[in-house]
Amino acid sequence: MVARAFITGLAGPALTPEERTFLRETQPWGFILFKRNIQTPSQVADLVEQCRASINDPGAPVLIDQEGGRVQRLGPPHWPAYPPGGAYGKIYDADATAGAAAARLGARLIAADLTALGIDVDCLPVADVPAAKADPVIGDRAYGANPSKVSALAKAAAEGLLAGGVLPVVKHMPGHGRANADSHHKLPVVGADRATLDVTDFAAFRPLANLPLGMSAHVVFTACDPHLPATTSRTMIDQVIRKSIGFDGLLMTDDISMQALKGSIGERTAAALAAGCDIVLHCNGKLDEMRQVAANAPLLTGKSAKRAASALAARRRPEPLDLPVARAEFARMMGRSETVARA
Repeated sequence: MVARAFITGLAGPALTPEERTFLRETQPWGFILFKRNIQTPSQVADLVEQCRASINDPGAPVLIDQEGGRVQRLGPPHWPAYPPGGAYGKIYDADATAGAAAARLGARLIAADLTALGIDVDCLPVADVPAAKADPVIGDRAYGANPSKVSALAKAAAEGLLAGGVLPVVKHMPGHGRANADSHHKLPVVGADRATLDVTDFAAFRPLANLPLGMSAHVVFTACDPHLPATTSRTMIDQVIRKSIGFDGLLMTDDISMQALKGSIGERTAAALAAGCDIVLHCNGKLDEMRQVAANAPLLTGKSAKRAASALAARRRPEPLDLPVARAEFARMMGRSETVARA
């Protein structure tokens, strides 16, 4: 059965009978997990298996936001805590090679945690470039405020995930770092001119244009489209994300239930897909909303289907890794970060 153009969240740590019926009937392309879905390693692995079995697709992608710092759904006591992107940036400032190596190894270790559970997509790296006086929602999730530094560390993190058998999702295209609000709660409007955006926000994403998966930003860029956020703007997707940045991978929305967007969940879904997003991401696990998304998400066909297939084809077997040695090396690297931070 051909998948529909949406990724869905779930209500809790196990599928309900209603969810099983919904998933079987609607056939989402993939799933995304949050803290409400997570208890123990065996429980998470069981949930992942339930998800794939519900749509009779053992290769369906299962996503998670596991960045480190403030944004990581897996954490102690069952999984390690990882540093935020800014910690790698501090190492990079002292030694660019060491900073990139730390970002790569951190992501490689995250990938090991995820593949042990059957999770094969991580919403990482964050390629946003924070600006002065911007909303702190990105903050230390970013690798730094220099676009070349951000793209270098984002590329290293993506390489680490791919080496560990996990697909990276670069976010939030074409940039959330300059946003004047948290798009979870309000629509951010960025008034910077196009020339500034081209050499800062947009520039950080160009070296990452060949990654298989990307996530849109619910942000208005008045220099490009004064009315619509990137997620629902044909201009932003065609002219900026696809043409200027050069990204031709599968583009998913940020969570379609975030308050930055107007209209019903169904209207938002239709608008994002009409604008050129390939897949809609819905995260909160509310079944009534999930039904609205599914009702407005068509079967994956055409370019979107090709991009989806190409993305999944980029999955590969994890490269060999001595986990105890790698974790000890990572601890040593991040100890250096603490030294840099105190200096």
